[in-house]
Amino acid sequence: MEKERVIVICGPTASGKTKLGIELANKIDGEIVSCDSMQIYKDMTIGTAKPTEEERKLAPHHLVDFVSPDERYSVAEYKKDAEAVMAEILKRGKKPIIVGGTGLYLNSLIYGIEYPEIEVDLEYRQELENRVLTEGLDVLYNEAKKIDEEALNKISPNDKKRILRILEIYHSTGKTKTELEIESRKNGPKYDYKIFVLNMDREILYDRINKRVDIMINQGLIEEVKYVISKYKNFPTAMQGLGYKEVAEYLENKISKEEMIEKIKQETRRYAKRQITWFKSYENAIWLDALNQNNVDIILKNSYFTEEVSEKNH
Repeated sequence: MEKERVIVICGPTASGKTKLGIELANKIDGEIVSCDSMQIYKDMTIGTAKPTEEERKLAPHHLVDFVSPDERYSVAEYKKDAEAVMAEILKRGKKPIIVGGTGLYLNSLIYGIEYPEIEVDLEYRQELENRVLTEGLDVLYNEAKKIDEEALNKISPNDKKRILRILEIYHSTGKTKTELEIESRKNGPKYDYKIFVLNMDREILYDRINKRVDIMINQGLIEEVKYVISKYKNFPTAMQGLGYKEVAEYLENKISKEEMIEKIKQETRRYAKRQITWFKSYENAIWLDALNQNNVDIILKNSYFTEEVSEKNH
C-alpha cells in the first residue's frame, strides 16, 4: 500500500522555516505540525520564537504550546503525538507539513524509530546529577563516549540532559542508545517524507541570529523567564533551552546582562552549526536557498503536489 506523502521543512534556527511553512500550507491546503522541542512548552513564547497569533491564524499549527514547563516530554511521546495529528489532518482531507529544526524529533518520524519503554531509575539519575556537581559534566561526557561514541558525536559536550540519558539507557538496558535505535528502525517510517532543508550563507545566518536575540531581549525575554521561574517550581528540561538557561544565570547574578546577551548569541550560532551538520546526514533531502523567493514552487515540483495544486486552481 502506497504511503501518504508528507512534506518536511527543516533547517537551522532563524532560517525562515515558519514563514515558508505558512506559504506552503496556504498553497496546498495544509496544516503545520511543529517539530520543535522548545515550542511545545506553555508560557515560553519569546525565547522559543513561537509562531505569533497572526501567523497561527494564517495556517493551523499543531504541537505548539501544550506541555507544562514542569513536565517531562520525550521523543517517544512526540512521535506518537505527531503521527496521531498527521493521521487526523489527512482524515480531514488536508495535508500535514512538518516544520521545525529539532533533529531527534525529525529522526523519530523519518526513520520510524520505535522507542522502547525504559523505566527511569530515579536513584541512578540522582547519582548522575550529583556526579555532575562533584566531578563535572566533562567526566560523564567522556564516560558516555566510551559506551556510545556514535551517539555522543551528535550532541554537544554541554548537553547535560542527553549525555545523562545515554548513561541511563545503558544502565537500564545493557544496550547503547545507538544499538536500540538500530533495532527500533525495523518497521520503517509511517509516511513518505519529502525533506527540504533551508540553508543560507553562514555570515547572513549568524547576522540574523544576532538580530533575533536582540529582538527577543527587547520583546521581554528576561521578564518571560522571571514569570516562568515564579510560576513553576521545577524544570526537568524546559530551562535547558537556548536563551532560558543564560537568562536564568543572569537573574542569579552569575553573569552580567551584556555577557548574557553575547552568550545567547554565541550558543545559538553554535546550535545552528550543529543543526546544519545533522541535516547533512539526510540522504534524500533537497537543500534550498532560504532567501530564494520561489521555494514553494520548488517544493511543490519536487514533492509531486504540483498537479493537485494546478487542479485546485482550475
